[in-house]
Amino acid sequence: MTDNIDIVENRSEIVFLYDAVDANPNGNPLSGADRPRIDPQTQQAIVTDVRLKRYLRDQLDDDGHGVYIRNVQEEGLQYTREQLLEDRLKEVDPDDYDVDEDEEAERFRDDIFGTFLENSADVRYFGATMATDAGDYEDYLPDHFTGPVQFSPGKTMHAVNENEEYDSLTSVIATQEGKEQGGFDLDDHRIQYGLIRFHGLVDEHGAEDTKLTRGDVRRLDTLCWRAIKNQTISRSKVGQEPRLYCRVEYEEESFHIGGLDKDLELDEDESKPDEELRNVRDLTVSVDAFVDRVRNASDQIEQVRIVASDVLDVSHDGETGGPEVLIGALEDVLGTDAVEEVNVYDEYRKTLADASE
Repeated sequence: MTDNIDIVENRSEIVFLYDAVDANPNGNPLSGADRPRIDPQTQQAIVTDVRLKRYLRDQLDDDGHGVYIRNVQEEGLQYTREQLLEDRLKEVDPDDYDVDEDEEAERFRDDIFGTFLENSADVRYFGATMATDAGDYEDYLPDHFTGPVQFSPGKTMHAVNENEEYDSLTSVIATQEGKEQGGFDLDDHRIQYGLIRFHGLVDEHGAEDTKLTRGDVRRLDTLCWRAIKNQTISRSKVGQEPRLYCRVEYEEESFHIGGLDKDLELDEDESKPDEELRNVRDLTVSVDAFVDRVRNASDQIEQVRIVASDVLDVSHDGETGGPEVLIGALEDVLGTDAVEEVNVYDEYRKTLADASE
């Protein structure tokens, strides 16, 4: 079972930016054509927290960690939630316990609880609603786990345009291949470009319930980045890249600044108009407000862990440049020891399921 000494004790706030070029970052099945989700008032593209968590779960699964909420098929048959629960708990045999005795029942409960969470990394992060029919385990697990890691729905930092050229292209190709295919694949809706901004929170109180460890949280620092790199390879999702990940870890219990994502804005003087944006090189992110709020709470911040794309331009205090501008500004207000750059591809190997402890 998880060592309680390693359970998360400090709250963290996460800002995560990734972009989409000629892609559909989150289709809306209720639209009838799986069109991108777009706010009708602001024309910003929307990506649900469910979509982001799906990427993260799939990456956890690829990394060899147990994932409870997933799609599993074996010989063409879809696993039920009850079967997935049994798979997570196969190490615990009810026949090894005499649950009629209080001490044995308590041991059974502790072993089920600990084994389930150790084998369900996604539940430690995001929580889950349990199976309605849990068989021998039904009386020993809660009906749900509330996840300590939560993301708000993401939105692009600017208005977006749908790229209707894909409709025309697929129509022409289909017509040329055969008249009987003239209507083939016309529902291919994508946005031309969008820089998507997410806000996340790691709650130290919820972490106690799901046994979220400090190692789990540090894993997020590479997981988010690699999930967008590796899990966006389907036809409509390809074209998405992570651009900035920043996790602010606080010292004081029950404290976080809040809304740090909104303090990152497009620098209007250095960015093209919204309708002309086509890739990350067309914009610059202003971090002035972000750095100011971090400075104001510097006494309550333990550390900042950050990774940024080398092609992301930022501006601060009249200076424009690459990620070093933001990192330097944070080091100025927090001290160099409190700001740590994440080397994703060196660090992630230590977070894999088969990595030596």
